Amino acid sequence: MVEQINTKPDIYKISVPLPNNPLKVLNSYILKTPAENLVIDTGFNQPECLSALTEGLKELDIDMNRTTLFLTHLHSDHVGLVNHIVTDKTRVFMSHVDYSYLTRTYVGDNWSWMEEKFYREGLSKDLILLQREVNPARSYAPEYLFKVQSIYDNEIFTIGDYTFRCIWTPGHTPGHTCLFMEQEKILFSGDHILFDITPNITMWRDVEDSLGNYLESLKKIRSLDISLTLPAHRKNDMDVYERIEQIEEHHDRRINQTLSIIQQEPGLNACEIGARMTWSMRGKNWAEFPIQQKWFAIGETISHLDYLIKRDRIVRHKEKNIIYYTAV
Repeated sequence: MVEQINTKPDIYKISVPLPNNPLKVLNSYILKTPAENLVIDTGFNQPECLSALTEGLKELDIDMNRTTLFLTHLHSDHVGLVNHIVTDKTRVFMSHVDYSYLTRTYVGDNWSWMEEKFYREGLSKDLILLQREVNPARSYAPEYLFKVQSIYDNEIFTIGDYTFRCIWTPGHTPGHTCLFMEQEKILFSGDHILFDITPNITMWRDVEDSLGNYLESLKKIRSLDISLTLPAHRKNDMDVYERIEQIEEHHDRRINQTLSIIQQEPGLNACEIGARMTWSMRGKNWAEFPIQQKWFAIGETISHLDYLIKRDRIVRHKEKNIIYYTAV
């Protein structure tokens, strides 16, 4: 489904369905100009996503030979279809940080490292093996690594008569990048700011404090003069500054809850701590969570534990290769 979001500039949204995924839809944004076009994000590497995206691009008469594809971050629901829609003449922009991570996933050991990390944080080997089959980040990733033109914080590029500024907002991923049209006061927020769900903040290899990075990135966006924010999922029907405040309050509550659990039951591992936390899975307790949702929840729990460790509120120790946490 194609929807016009704005005129002058002409901005459209293609709603790309994400089957059997709680995110429901990926918002792929299109900016059209007489000279060239911009496409932001793609959807999973799934037939349903490909059909919706290609039909939307056809309806808008988008020639990918004179189009730039901007990828806000490395997650498969944002990059999955790159190989299906680009041509030899399509510019593909992506943060150098996230592209480095993506490269290590295809030609390195990122997934093996991640599985070992989750095992040491308390997830059973049986569940780790199960998630290999159902984790959408793996199942619906691009078939092969694509080429990009790396971008950096505050880098400027133009599409037709319009100027875009790349704003590095690490947290959701190490290289997540928003796009800002400063003159028009329009922000393409990717997954950095969502409005009816809270972006997942997990731990990342070689990142000490992804939650701390995320909260700093929120401050960075708050300093901008924004009239319209276009998120990558769901809708936006509220003020972006109010939403930033809500997200900060959410993480403040989650940090305090994490610390309280550790103070009451010292010596738990991350999986045990995650099982005691409050999650928005309606009508289901921890035992009933699908493994892919447990995976995301444990990752987010670890990010809050890292945040507390960085601020000397808790310490970690290892017994028989499993990590446990106690309060300072």
